[in-house]
Amino acid sequence: MARSILITNDDGIDAEGLKRLVIASCAFGDVTVVAPSSQRSAASHSITLHSTIDVFPHDIGVEGVKAYSCSGTPADCVRVGSLSIMEKRPDFVFSGINRGYNVASDIQYSATAGAAFEGAFQGYLSIAFSEGFEGLHEVTDAYLPGLIGELIERPFIPGRIINVNFPECTLEECGGILYDRTVSTRMIYRDTYKETEKLPDGGVRLMVDGHRNYEAEEGTDLRAIFDRFVSVGTVPNIGF
Repeated sequence: MARSILITNDDGIDAEGLKRLVIASCAFGDVTVVAPSSQRSAASHSITLHSTIDVFPHDIGVEGVKAYSCSGTPADCVRVGSLSIMEKRPDFVFSGINRGYNVASDIQYSATAGAAFEGAFQGYLSIAFSEGFEGLHEVTDAYLPGLIGELIERPFIPGRIINVNFPECTLEECGGILYDRTVSTRMIYRDTYKETEKLPDGGVRLMVDGHRNYEAEEGTDLRAIFDRFVSVGTVPNIGF
């Protein structure tokens, strides 16, 4: 019997990164997509408990793939998809391909990682895939099929996800794959907040203002990305 794969993301069901991951994954099993109906970045591992979740069939343009949009969070998509929509529970959960790296301390905010953590919580080997913001897909598309085939053969470790980040550079500039990367204690952006508007009654309207960081420890996921390597590592959930 073919292995089954549940795919979600946090950029929304119409994101091109999701479609690229779906196309690459079809070679490794039967694919079902349950993804948010809209952008849900930075939702972390949040789930919906006090309101309903709406699910609709959705055509993502990949033949043979059943896809559904979901009003909930990426973690909701994994729960709804694996516990309600799919005829049997998936063997694997893939989350991504996210537009923007999910490395370092930023992982705690990531809904791409949050969806993968929900997959691991439910007992599925789960992998999060991310790349840079600027739209250079050459490295990702070159390494993605081989990494999928390799990583799905790893044993499932409860409470842990596999986290993959592709550097934003040309294939010629990429140094290859670095495995067993630890999570950097740094951050991609050092955030402050800037005032955008004065509000009545003494209020102010604020907007996050990120300042790019270029420092990272050796052996970490962030250092690998800075040095133009594909970063592969495992990340534990709370309590593991």
